[in-house]
Amino acid sequence: MSLTAAERRQFQEEGWVMKPGVLDDADLEPVRRGLHAAVDREARRARQEGLVDETFPDAPFDRRLALLAERWPDHLARIMAPVNSGRFAGPELFHTITHPRLLAVVEAFVGERIIGSSVYRVRPKLPRWERGEVPWHQDSGYFLPHCDDLLVLTCWIPLIDVSVENGCLWVVPRGHRNGVHRHYTGGHGGYLEIPGRVPGAEPIPVPMKRGDVLFLTNLTPHASFENHSDQVRWSLDLRYQGAEAPNNVGEDPAACTPERDPVTMACYPPEADFVIRDPRAPESECRTAEEFCALRERFFETRAFMPGRGWTPLASRGPAGD
Repeated sequence: MSLTAAERRQFQEEGWVMKPGVLDDADLEPVRRGLHAAVDREARRARQEGLVDETFPDAPFDRRLALLAERWPDHLARIMAPVNSGRFAGPELFHTITHPRLLAVVEAFVGERIIGSSVYRVRPKLPRWERGEVPWHQDSGYFLPHCDDLLVLTCWIPLIDVSVENGCLWVVPRGHRNGVHRHYTGGHGGYLEIPGRVPGAEPIPVPMKRGDVLFLTNLTPHASFENHSDQVRWSLDLRYQGAEAPNNVGEDPAACTPERDPVTMACYPPEADFVIRDPRAPESECRTAEEFCALRERFFETRAFMPGRGWTPLASRGPAGD
């Protein structure tokens, strides 16, 4: 499993490539079960506390969270807390991040010394859920500017089949060629947002089967829109970088302070980077799920300082072209 010449060329020229069948159902089932179990634990806890009286235990993976949201919207944030964004760090996720077939493709992009980037996310996009829509942005909009010219590779992996109807990703081909666009804070759903038309080619949707992987540069504009189906569109976005990109491997998160020069920091200091593969120093590799979880928790307990990038609120945006 690696890249074909055509796939390499597309990634370089277009800023993205979708590779089918990198993972199979057996590879993804453990992380699906882990997420399902995390939702189950929190729903049961809410029931024990008298907050809900139905947890839909027999509902399938792609429906249960939607049913809970329909019945108990006021408690949705509580039930989703263990799985939303970067909080889920179960062993199933570590095994997905380090899957040999996925790493074989990642190596073709970043080289043989692979660093797991600090920013990975679990994305449950619920039907007709405003917070689930992510507006146009580049991942570099969230990173520190000294990393803008370096590759931090995003691997977007759907855990169910995705379509325009249930909220697949959209990309702007060739949009990675113009550097980092102006982002604004407080965009749709509270995310960073590039308002208006994003420079580049006409945006296109990328429907995928589960187990396909969409590879993006950190400069590629992308977005996802409303889920019009009755399914929960579950996906993972994982990030990798080469050893030449700044990272915080081995750092104390408390070492990132307002007094420190930002160019000495990782691309995204608040979360932990870790060595996945390094033939030159194999002893530095993070090899167990337990080590991975402990590292993540240490950074969540002591949040590293994140220098601001100077993006202004969307509400204060001036005339078009500002």
